[in-house]
Order: sequence, then structure tokens, then C-alpha cells
Amino acid sequence: MSPVRVLLVDDQELMRQGLRKLLAIEEDIEVVGEAADGEAALEVIGQIRPDVALVDARMPRMDGVELIKRLTVEHPSVAAIVLSTFDEDEYVFGALRGGAAGYMLKDCTPDELVSAVLRASRGETVLSSVVAARLVANLRRAPARGTFPGQDLLSARELEVARMVAAGAANREIAARLFITEGTVKNHVSSVLRKLGLRDRTQLALHLTDR
Repeated sequence: MSPVRVLLVDDQELMRQGLRKLLAIEEDIEVVGEAADGEAALEVIGQIRPDVALVDARMPRMDGVELIKRLTVEHPSVAAIVLSTFDEDEYVFGALRGGAAGYMLKDCTPDELVSAVLRASRGETVLSSVVAARLVANLRRAPARGTFPGQDLLSARELEVARMVAAGAANREIAARLFITEGTVKNHVSSVLRKLGLRDRTQLALHLTDR
């Protein structure tokens, strides 16, 4: 199996060097390029064809959130993970709504970062514990809006399940409330994601609560 190809995007050269050395010892990961900002990343990404981009949130010329929005449209096969010291809502929710595969803080352990890269390359969403807790708290405070794009594609039961996901409910909780099995809940969630063109539960929740 080919190693996961990673692009490092950070305006601090010392940080890029540190990440390169950290990831270089991993057999399943290969750092294929670096960029000091979003614009530089877009200039090289077509040639180096990374699987994952580790992106800083704050950078000159083009920040991480804007870069991720561009990647989602222009290079959808690249899984972008924000790796930042900042956990403000502006960056966290901006990045996730823009299509980020994850949001990790720079105080994470090397093992956590390596795991995040590998999981993101497989299509999973990766969040640091602090960011995950903030996301759940925000979703519980912000009820799903009345209508959302693609709502007419969903059945009544799928819509019901989608709204519960947006409220932060787990499959077991949804199954208990609706008197159905967890397997049936999983099937409904998969159907909703497919119909709305979303990657996972995190994007679904944001899709239904985004103002």
C-alpha cells in the first residue's frame, strides 16, 4: 500500500521542519511538499498531488479557512486538516463548514497527529478532544433550522433522524426515541448523507444548523 502523501502548509518554517521530521519516521506517511500560505499551496498542489494537507489557520495572503474552501471546490480529493494553536469558533466552524476533514490543536501528541493524518486519508473526520467538545456544545445550543438545502430529498423518517443528529444525539439515543434498531438508524444516516452529498455526521450537523 502506498504511503499517505502529505502537504505541509504553515507560515512558520520552524513548524514545517518540525512536522517534516516528525512524519518522516512514519512508514505509512510521506511529506511531498511545503507551502508558507494558502496561495503557495494552491500553486504546487496540482503537481505534488497530496492525499492530506496539514493547514495552519492563520497565515498571510490566504488563511487556512479560505484555502480549505478552495480545496473543497478545486481539489476535493485532498483531505485538509487544520493544525493550529487557535481554537476560536471563527476558525473551527469556518474550517469544518468549508469542508475540512478535521481540526487538531498543535499541542496534540505525535501519535495523535499521525493517527489523524491516516484516518483523514481514509475519509474520516478527526477532531481534537477540545474541538469535539466545543462542536457538540455548539450544536446543542443551536437547534436545526426550519429548512435546509436538499430537505425535499429526504423521507419523513430520514428528516427526523437528521434533526436528531444535528442536535448531537448518538445512534443509540435516536434508536430509543424512535423505537427502532441502531442498525436502522445507521442506514437512515447513510441514506441522508448520500442524498445531501455530505461526508459524515459532523458535516450533516453543520448543514442543518448553519445560519
